[in-house]
Parts: sequence; C-alpha cells; structure tokens
Amino acid sequence: MSDNGPAEGPDGKLRCPWGLSAPEYLGYHDEEWGRPLHGDTAIFERLCLEGFQSGLSWLTILRKRENFRAAFAGFEPRAKITAVINNARATLGLSDGLDALVWTYAGEPGPAPATLADVPASTPASKALSAELKRNGFTFTGPVTAYATMQACGIVNDHLAGCFCRDR
Repeated sequence: MSDNGPAEGPDGKLRCPWGLSAPEYLGYHDEEWGRPLHGDTAIFERLCLEGFQSGLSWLTILRKRENFRAAFAGFEPRAKITAVINNARATLGLSDGLDALVWTYAGEPGPAPATLADVPASTPASKALSAELKRNGFTFTGPVTAYATMQACGIVNDHLAGCFCRDR
C-alpha cells in the first residue's frame, strides 16, 4: 500500500490506494466505508469488527466477516469476545441508542486528506467518543477503534481528495 494519493482502479476510477490492495477491499471501499450508516445494529457491528481488527489486518476481518455474523456464538471465550458481549449489554443500556450516541460526535466535514499519511489514527472527537463509550460500560473501544468506527460509519469522510467516493 502506498501513502501517495489516489490510485487508478481496474475500472479507471481513482480510489484511496488501500481500496485496491485486495479484491475484498474494492467493494468495501466503494460501497460501505465512509458512507453514512445508521441503526444501532449496523453501528454495533462496525464497532465490534473494528475492535476485532485491533492487532490484525482489516483484510483478515473482511475475509471472515460472514463467519463473524453466522457463527459468533460458537467462538471460544477470549477477551475480545467478552468485550463484544459486554458491549452488547452496554448498547442495550443506552437510553437513546448507539446510533444517537455515536452520531453526536459528527462534526463539520474537514478538508479531504491528500494522501494516506494525512489521515489521523485518532482525533479529539474520537477520544471524546471513546471516553463516552467507556463511561457507558464499553470496553475495547479506545480512541483508534472509535475513530475507525467513525470512518466506517461515515461520521467522518476520510476518502482522499480525488477518490471517486469522496463526494458520494
């Protein structure tokens, strides 16, 4: 993966370069990542997947995504599994829902990053969201995971300047 600007895809469209590094990324980049997402279940799924990604590659998570959905209850207990169960309870305890909580951290859109090097790992908003999630009983939701969730749910738009998905 390059930290240069957008790269040309197989269809001639410019994309964020990470979206071209594996076939699974192409559809995820073009159809999901950075698009506004609503609904407690949908946001909870992204938050959980981002938590599982910590320490792994996102490609690993994408390749196993359907398995996560189909067989989650069959996993042996691990810290991240316990965190998902805990976070499910915490989600159910939110009076206004996870969707409302997460979207309160949406700000005004900033300038488009020119390269991947311009995309932060966390922001003041993701640090505040992480703290709020922790206050509400969530675990494995640090500022980097919170920011990745914000990106995945379209709360922030980190598609690079020149990427055809930027203004969709």
